[in-house]
Amino acid sequence: MLDKVLDRLHDPAVYALPAMALLIVIEMLAIKFGDDHDERPGYDLRDHRASILTGFGALLSSTLLRTVALALYLLVYEYVAPWHLSSTSWTTWVVLFFGVEFLLYWYHRAAHGIRLIWAGHQVHHSSQYFNLSTALRRKWAQWFEKMIWLPLPLLGVHPALVFTMHSAHLVYGLFAHTEKIGKLPRPIEYIFVTPSHHRVHHGNDPEYLDKNFGSILIFWDRIFGTFQPEVQRPTYGLTKQIETFSIWKIQVHEFGNMFRDVRGARTLRHKLGYVFGPPGWKPADDGDGARDGRHEGTRDGSGATSGAASGATSGPAAARQPGELLT
Repeated sequence: MLDKVLDRLHDPAVYALPAMALLIVIEMLAIKFGDDHDERPGYDLRDHRASILTGFGALLSSTLLRTVALALYLLVYEYVAPWHLSSTSWTTWVVLFFGVEFLLYWYHRAAHGIRLIWAGHQVHHSSQYFNLSTALRRKWAQWFEKMIWLPLPLLGVHPALVFTMHSAHLVYGLFAHTEKIGKLPRPIEYIFVTPSHHRVHHGNDPEYLDKNFGSILIFWDRIFGTFQPEVQRPTYGLTKQIETFSIWKIQVHEFGNMFRDVRGARTLRHKLGYVFGPPGWKPADDGDGARDGRHEGTRDGSGATSGAASGATSGPAAARQPGELLT
């Protein structure tokens, strides 16, 4: 156990922490003293603090859960996988990269489509600001995220390589969480997840909900119909903002809402719907209405919502009306 925790020090995401801290400070200074002259604030020190403290908690949670997952995946790799792929072969790294990319895409879609998973994932979307510190704003309930990698050990990829590649994706994600980088050259925008694409993902505007799930590559979204270009500056945060900087409330508030809904449900079907249905799900006989979380109303299969994101008009997002068209 201790060896696994110490191995965490060799994680790419841990190595990158000093650079992340420096970049966050540089971006904060650029926002404060830059020449954008934007009336909408780009950061709040209280929000920065909440995101950073949340990130440290997530690092601890990830270390513990990854230790358990690594032990289980090693059993699969050693005793179930029909073959073992060489870690020195370039083909293994190709399988590894695209395997992690593909699984992350579908996990990310599930996190937006199943309330139980969304209750954890909403942490990352709860900031009403979009800057580099937002990349650190991660959930502590990472149990499902650690479960998605099973196909790769089954294919003979060593579990340690899987977690290393996932960490590399997390490091890349830091670059995508900023408003200081505009749209990049068209070939880059077409292939890779860029800050423009990820700003859309964090927007709570109706046209931006449940879009751009990719991690490094954006073509999964293009293939599976979840791509949305950035046409105006998004309004960030949940569709019903939580208005708190408490890291505990940020982590658990949606689990609390879900448990209250389950406790008040009249039938088993309704209880299951509140847990495994999409965020905002309500029984049809309860009429229209919204639930705390990213989505208001009932979503259809395409990810659109029948409700408006009216809950986003309070707090720091109050002034964040759609900006000018982007080109």
